Formats: sequence, C-alpha cells, structure tokens
Amino acid sequence: QVQLVESGGGLVQAGGSLRLSCAASERTFSNYAMGWFRQAPGKEREFLAAISLFDRTYYADSVKGRFTISRDNAKNTMYLQMNSLKPEDTAVYYCAARRYSVVLTTAYDYWGQGTQVTVSS
Repeated sequence: QVQLVESGGGLVQAGGSLRLSCAASERTFSNYAMGWFRQAPGKEREFLAAISLFDRTYYADSVKGRFTISRDNAKNTMYLQMNSLKPEDTAVYYCAARRYSVVLTTAYDYWGQGTQVTVSS
C-alpha cells in the first residue's frame, strides 16, 4: 500500500506560481509511474501531467508550457511546478501512483488526499 501526501497548495494571484509536492511512503518509489490530476467543483477529475520510471514526461494541452513535473527518487517525492497560473486553474490537485507504466487517464492505483489551489483574478 502506497501512501501519498500532497502539499504546497494555497491562494495565489493570477500570473503567479506555486510548487506542489507529493511525498510517497513507498521505499520502492522509483518503481512507480506518477501523475498529477485536478478536480474543480462540478467537473470530472482531469489529467495534468505524468512522469515515467525513466523520467519521461507527459502533459495535458491545458498546462503544457506552464507546468513542469519532476521527481526525486532519493526523497520519494514528486513535484509540480506551476507558473503563469490562471483563475481556471483553481481546483483540488491530486497526485497518484501506478505500478510501472504511465497512463494518461485516471487509472492509477494510489491517490493522495488532495491540496487546494485557488487562483484569484
């Protein structure tokens, strides 16, 4: 069982930046593909970015060029650097883990509890 804990959310003005972190309990963190998702009120959970075991990265069109996903296997932690934030980025942000292979859907095995990001105009 992998436990994931997100941190780094908060309130930021449009155009600002935030860096989210996702700490994993699993010491074999390097064996997991990782992803970031978000869910706004009344909307479905949305894929944002993923990173493979070999650090290959994938992004949704809505965040490409603004968000950067990365991982530090020595710290069992994944990050999401978010720049040029917009009010429509307001949502609860979730990290997720999946054994071995990346998918660009919500088909991940383990999820964090989420962290709120609010972007004011």
